Amino acid sequence: MDAAALTAARSALTGAAPLVHCLTNTVVQTLTANVLLAVGAAPAMVDEPLEAEGFAAVASAVLVNVGTVNQRTAEAMRRAARSASAAGTPWVLDPVAVGGLAFRTDLAGELLGSRPAVVRGNASEVMALAGAGAGGRGVDSTASADEALDAAVALAARTGGVVAVSGEVDVVTDGSRTVRVGGGSVLLTRTTGAGCALGALVAAYVAVADDPLTGAVAAHAHVALAAEAAAAVASGPGTFAPLWLDALDAVTDLSAAEVTA
Repeated sequence: MDAAALTAARSALTGAAPLVHCLTNTVVQTLTANVLLAVGAAPAMVDEPLEAEGFAAVASAVLVNVGTVNQRTAEAMRRAARSASAAGTPWVLDPVAVGGLAFRTDLAGELLGSRPAVVRGNASEVMALAGAGAGGRGVDSTASADEALDAAVALAARTGGVVAVSGEVDVVTDGSRTVRVGGGSVLLTRTTGAGCALGALVAAYVAVADDPLTGAVAAHAHVALAAEAAAAVASGPGTFAPLWLDALDAVTDLSAAEVTA
């Protein structure tokens, strides 16, 4: 993938300040909002079913994250996904812990019918959503990103969108093109909500990029570069998180990211 296209997406995000409607889990809402603000996007956490449908239609992009889903928020997610799809608003599905728990697994499968622009999860979640596995250990994957590639390709063909699989090296595919993003830091895995915040960042980038694959890759590259910068000066996970937010704000050029096709 052309590094210039990734940096152009970063510039477009800064210029557009996309409004990202986040229906996300209660554990990560503050971090997710701060990550979006750090990169120049605008967060909105609207999960009331009577509001979610209308808001999704006017937002720049929508994130649906099933991390702490309940019956009320599930209805908001259904309405928001249908509304976004009908309005042509790109939306991202983050199938947190899908596979091991029936309610969220059934919901995520249902939401696929609204054709997300991007599905972003770890390898076990993507494999379970594609019907190729039983899920991981809660929110932790028990498979590598490359092990989930076939499932990701099949899922992309099913949705007509992009599937991004997080791992030591992230794998992003639209079913015909596959891109890998390396780098980052292990401290991301020790920061609550880093992966969920990545889903919101994918939504922000997809709202402004030329195509969903470029947007998804740009988001992963941005997170990796910022993590490397933060980890270089952090003492541990406690100092890493705020330093990562500062680094997300500082990254303007994505050309140095470890991106390979």
